[in-house]
Amino acid sequence: MGEVLEGATAATTLFAGLFFYRFWHKTRDKFFLCFAWSFWIEGLDRMLLALSPYATEREPVFYLFRLLAYGLILLAIWQKNRHRG
Repeated sequence: MGEVLEGATAATTLFAGLFFYRFWHKTRDKFFLCFAWSFWIEGLDRMLLALSPYATEREPVFYLFRLLAYGLILLAIWQKNRHRG
């Protein structure tokens, strides 16, 4: 049952990445591209977690994927809100 939920989470995060990619394609705003990449990395992380038979979320490699994904979100927010003077 856990693999099904991991697969569903992976599919929804990959779909969310496509959603943000569509907005980037229309606006060419880097904010949406960073969000798309972040969701794709998170989806890859969830896919690898679901496909690995003995993997748990507590392994460091999965934390590195999430750190990269959340770092991209923070970078996108920072770039969008920085002062332009």
